[in-house]
Amino acid sequence: MELRHLRYFVAVAEELHFGRAAARLHLAQPPLSRQIRDLEDEVGARLLARTSRSVALTPAGEAFLGQARAALERAARAVDEARAAAAGTAGRLALGFVNPAMDGFLSSAVAAFRKENPGVSLNLRELPSAVQLEELAAGRLHAGFIRLAGQDLRGLRHAVVRRERYVAALPAGHPLARKQRVPLAALAREPLILYPRAAQPLLHDAMLAALRATGCEPRVAQEAVSKHTTLSLVAAGLGLALTPEASRAWQRRGVVLREVDGALPEIELAAVWPEPAPPALERLLALAGDCA
Repeated sequence: MELRHLRYFVAVAEELHFGRAAARLHLAQPPLSRQIRDLEDEVGARLLARTSRSVALTPAGEAFLGQARAALERAARAVDEARAAAAGTAGRLALGFVNPAMDGFLSSAVAAFRKENPGVSLNLRELPSAVQLEELAAGRLHAGFIRLAGQDLRGLRHAVVRRERYVAALPAGHPLARKQRVPLAALAREPLILYPRAAQPLLHDAMLAALRATGCEPRVAQEAVSKHTTLSLVAAGLGLALTPEASRAWQRRGVVLREVDGALPEIELAAVWPEPAPPALERLLALAGDCA
């Protein structure tokens, strides 16, 4: 049974006249009659009662008509949804992100994307960069927004969306907070709150190398994964910290942020995705670049 059989039957059932149904379907009447007979043979029941003067639905035909209409409606809806998904105006995008990306540009990009593409469902997951790469490899994410730190990105496309500097996070009453720009050497002499090496070994090592280049051996007083925890620890007086510039979006009471004089690693936030990219993802990536 094919969809055309259902269309032919619905046309005859609605017209109750083979000639009018054939004209509506742009068919000759004899082929239409044969198609209806083939359909009845496949169903195993008479669907139409025919005489030389009239056509009427049988009880089996009345029962079949409702389901035939529903099947045609579902098929048409499936075609519409497939076309919308191919055009990137419908469907679903599963995205991973690190918090600096959300603070720096992704929240604005997502807001613009949802406004322009209300038919696309977004599933957003905050995940460490390494976990995002695992989820991409497993096919559970369409794209990730990660912090580049020398990861193996073979099999993935990537584009740097935003570069940002580190700033110094200081307790509001600390003497260095009176400066507008804090020398890196001065920070290196203070107890510090750093990102744990296990989570980002290349970044951790680069940060320590930059601090040691000032001639001081850094003192790590505390480790913290998130910048929100880091800023809270700074406010509690447990140490000073170097946090992404996007931390300005979450100014913590009791903490001041200052520019740093000195050579620090640059933060590179990148989009990563496997090919081929869905059309909806291409539009989101373009918006992310505009908002960075």
